Amino acid sequence: MKFFVDTADVAEIADFAATGLLDGVTTNPSLIHKSGRKFLEVVKEICGLVDGPVSAEVVALDLDGMLREADVVRNLAPNVCVKLPLTFDGLKACKRLTSEGTQVNVTLCFSATQALLAAKAGATFISPFVGRHDDIGFDGMDLIEDIRLIYDNYEYQTEILVASVRHPVHILQAAKIGADVVTAPPAVLKALAKHPLTERGLEQFLADWAKTGETIA
Repeated sequence: MKFFVDTADVAEIADFAATGLLDGVTTNPSLIHKSGRKFLEVVKEICGLVDGPVSAEVVALDLDGMLREADVVRNLAPNVCVKLPLTFDGLKACKRLTSEGTQVNVTLCFSATQALLAAKAGATFISPFVGRHDDIGFDGMDLIEDIRLIYDNYEYQTEILVASVRHPVHILQAAKIGADVVTAPPAVLKALAKHPLTERGLEQFLADWAKTGETIA
């Protein structure tokens, strides 16, 4: 499974990139707004921090507007992935851009039939939002299972990018289902490494080491 971090915080991205575990970055207008910086400036800087795809979202809702904005963002760096909404104009733009070799992340997916359309349009990634699905009384992971089944049935190459991740269990469940990518906030990714027994064991080891009176360096 690929790990993307969902943030526009350049310091957080650099920190994760240093681990060698980061495969890409997703951003959106809300995250860019929180950074307090200019959109194109932030996206370009992020692209220089990671080798993998960096999703940069257009804000136009019509086909021509999407294509104009996509031309701007995809020329920022070779690893830009244009992020488009799952609308009919978004699907048209997806088909056009992917046919030209541009990576596209189709976002705001809430049904398996939407995911099917995105795959047929040639999307590089489909972003189903599991947390927001949970918020309205549905099981977001059921959606991931349905998409995985459909994509496997027809051998679509579109990668399932699980988004709106709220906690580590979402990531565990997505991995068990066979999702290709998960994108999560920095705090959620950091939580994957934490376990109370690990912390307890480390405390015991250090206490025992202190009793020896030895030093390594």
